[in-house]
Amino acid sequence: MKKRFALLLTLVLMVGVIAACGSNANKNSGSNNSAGNAAESNNASKDSGESEKKKIALVLPEQIGVNPFYSQMDEGLKKAGEEFGLEVKTIESTDIAAFEQNLRTTVAEDYDLIMTATFNAVDALGTVAAENPDKSFAIIDDEVDQPNVRSVVFREYEAAFLMGAAAGLSTKTNKVGAVAAIDAPIIHKFTKSFGAGLAHTNPNAEYEVNYVNSFVDTAKAKEIAIQQHAWGADFIAGMAAVSDLGVFEAAKEKGFYTSGQDIDRTVEDPEHIVLSQLKFTDTAAYETAKAFAAGSFEFGKVDYGLLEEGVGVTFVTHESTSPLSPFIGQDVIDQVKAIAEDIKSGKLEVKNPLAQ
Repeated sequence: MKKRFALLLTLVLMVGVIAACGSNANKNSGSNNSAGNAAESNNASKDSGESEKKKIALVLPEQIGVNPFYSQMDEGLKKAGEEFGLEVKTIESTDIAAFEQNLRTTVAEDYDLIMTATFNAVDALGTVAAENPDKSFAIIDDEVDQPNVRSVVFREYEAAFLMGAAAGLSTKTNKVGAVAAIDAPIIHKFTKSFGAGLAHTNPNAEYEVNYVNSFVDTAKAKEIAIQQHAWGADFIAGMAAVSDLGVFEAAKEKGFYTSGQDIDRTVEDPEHIVLSQLKFTDTAAYETAKAFAAGSFEFGKVDYGLLEEGVGVTFVTHESTSPLSPFIGQDVIDQVKAIAEDIKSGKLEVKNPLAQ
């Protein structure tokens, strides 16, 4: 009897142990699967988040061609794309109709930010931005008054004032010329401000401005420059975009001095192209993309002047690899540097011709 009871008790205990082990095994197995599924889910979400890049398109109203103004923007956007992990794309347009269609295409392709540039883009961007109020846009070098557009502009008139000041201190004939693209308010930020700087340092200097009526007519620009030189101008500023190439040709042929725009053109012919007014459109594109990547992007107006290093003049605010021309000389550069500091500090106010 005792043996049977002992055997029965042993069997009961063995069954209990086996059941307990089975329960623990099932419990541990369920816990591990749950943790594994959660980890896989988190990793999948993380990978998905990391692989999802913000998309920025730069839609230009014309082809880059020989105009450094646009090529700089392209370079600035690409630099931002590499540094901040953005998917970037530059689209060049053959004409205004194609430009508006390119804007609409980038909207349809769901780019997160669509950038463009210059007054040529204003009307089309205003239309497309109004039609797509939930989409983010930016324009460089002009303004579009829409709540979903960031307008990046430059205080070119500050740099133009410095250029005029340098010309006034350097001219030997007291006759200075400018060959400008078109007679329009946006160009007056260059022509009128240059004249103000000229008068600031040399009130006795005469100043003549003539317009090419084109941004790309090098032959007409060359003809005008030769006429201004015949009038007696020994310094003739180029303010006509691609047309400036004609002014540079005339300077080399006739022996007068000139200046370029946007990038350092002195490197092309330092004997005759003695200064360049700088506009850092690459910085504007880069900083716009950077702000968007960082989540600090805001709509409205943003401007870049001497203080923000958005504009400048070779040898004065930025160094050049070219030798300084004796026509300008270090004494002139030092005087103009002092004027630049006065502008940056607010001691000297250079008025925007468009606001007058």
